[in-house]
Amino acid sequence: MSSRIIRIADIASTATKIGILPVSPATIWRWVRVGKFPKPFKLGPCVTVWNLSDVEEFIASQSTIIS
Repeated sequence: MSSRIIRIADIASTATKIGILPVSPATIWRWVRVGKFPKPFKLGPCVTVWNLSDVEEFIASQSTIIS
């Protein structure tokens, strides 16, 4: 089984880069802390990632709330 991973720099948006979500890295971490966003895992001491499928499921679940 091959799973794709994604880093916060690709998920969150900043003043100079657009991520897949229109929120800041601080918002992503706040959502993780309160259980709203999927928990990441560590690949190494300085590398934190998310399963891309978990992030995509989160986005899909949010779009059903709005519709």
